Amino acid sequence: MHGRLSVHSVTFLGTPVAEQHAIWRALGLTRLSLIDSQLDESGLRQLIEQHRYSVDTVYHLFDSGAGLSRVIESAAAVGARVVYMLTGGRGELAWEQAAERFCGAIAPCVDEARQAGVALAIENASVLYADIHFAHTLRDTTTLAEMAGVGICIDLFHCWAEADLAGLVGRALPRTVQIQLSDYVLGDRALPARAVPGDGVIPIEPFIRQALDGGYAHGFDLELIGPRIEAEGRIEAARRSCERVSTMLKRLGA
Repeated sequence: MHGRLSVHSVTFLGTPVAEQHAIWRALGLTRLSLIDSQLDESGLRQLIEQHRYSVDTVYHLFDSGAGLSRVIESAAAVGARVVYMLTGGRGELAWEQAAERFCGAIAPCVDEARQAGVALAIENASVLYADIHFAHTLRDTTTLAEMAGVGICIDLFHCWAEADLAGLVGRALPRTVQIQLSDYVLGDRALPARAVPGDGVIPIEPFIRQALDGGYAHGFDLELIGPRIEAEGRIEAARRSCERVSTMLKRLGA
């Protein structure tokens, strides 16, 4: 398995850390992509130390500076590289007002994270998640990240069809600290509709090539959720995904 790959823990949502550890071992993974609630699970830190895992990212749904501060502390304790966020919803605020509110709320945490050696980032996510997020396009995500002074997690599933994707990625790359990959099969309406890389139409390999050529030096996280993944089986879908993206990475010289 390629050393730059991780499989997001949401793929195995509901599975205790001890059982996920067995899956990580079976898949040959050394990088972990965790959910903030997992940081409180008994035995996680010992597993990380004993098996020399590196925690690449921790997902957090932003609600308050105090909550983010606690996650930063817990993430630093397990050596996490990145805490990436959904922003929380905007309610009745205009986008610009919500952005200003978010930037003000996380400002103390940006300094705190820097001192702790943890990068903060936001990701792009569909408008279907507008109740918990307001950065839906890669353009808007990059704009918000620039305003807030944080990094970017590019979820290709949510931006692959945007106009001038290469230009958007080029702008985002200097701030990009994580990339998430999955595929989409045309006509699939069974949300969240993700597929194993290579099963659909998303131009994953050209995107990876641009990222690598642009100097991207971090990991590639496989976020595999939805009916297709459940029908195949989470572990088998993760195995096929790891094999296919490993082949791409090796072919591209990563």
